[in-house]
Amino acid sequence: MADSRDFKSFDEEFSSDKVYCANCIHCKLVKIPMGNASQYGLRVRCDAGRWRKKLGEEKVYKYFTVIRRTLGQCDAYVPMGEVEIFLKELRKNLPIKDEIYSP
Repeated sequence: MADSRDFKSFDEEFSSDKVYCANCIHCKLVKIPMGNASQYGLRVRCDAGRWRKKLGEEKVYKYFTVIRRTLGQCDAYVPMGEVEIFLKELRKNLPIKDEIYSP
């Protein structure tokens, strides 16, 4: 799903100094139950445990925000491909808002 809002081009926002979590092999997409028993929402989590709340609980993020997740440095980072190309393609296909899915 493409976003029709007027954003800066990705080239202007991309920074080679950051680790983009979406391009890491540890960034996992998970289904979270929502609505009635058969509906679910998509969330992302860090399989390496890098996303934590202050009290140590695991943090999960809404799927449509995954491209914003960055770290200054990450020892567990394992890229899945050329980061800039991957993120440009991901941005084209991400939903623009949180959605509820049914099987």
